[in-house]
Amino acid sequence: MGRHLSGTGRREMFSRRAVRHDRHGRSGRSSVLRPPLRPLGGRVDLFDVSVAAAADYLRDAYPSELGEVSFGIAGMPSSSSHDDGIDRWSIDRERRQIVVYRVPIQRLIRLHIDDSLHRRMAVESCVFQAAAEYLGLDPWDLDPGGFGPL
Repeated sequence: MGRHLSGTGRREMFSRRAVRHDRHGRSGRSSVLRPPLRPLGGRVDLFDVSVAAAADYLRDAYPSELGEVSFGIAGMPSSSSHDDGIDRWSIDRERRQIVVYRVPIQRLIRLHIDDSLHRRMAVESCVFQAAAEYLGLDPWDLDPGGFGPL
């Protein structure tokens, strides 16, 4: 006859976790580092990274003019003054702040090739245009190298 276990004994028998040992007789170890961060793949994540990269580049290129300027990201503008009625960015010189609006940039800009590279370039273009407007320059004048040969 088989052995009959009471309810608690049976739970204890099945709830024990198997202990694994490696070839040196040690139990399994957890990783030293945290699990890796989730990959950037969403539109919002890539938008944020693109804005931050363009802002860092511009701050490095114009440290005295843009070094203290904060670049922010918002979903939608509260007012409209762009040609098609929806702003892509806003500038507040008193607060030294440029705010880029994610939804109008992602939804209203038409790309000839819709891939991650061209989406990133469109976001960076808007950041450059906003910074140029803040500085009172033409966006093409922002590159300190003058877009010359490498």
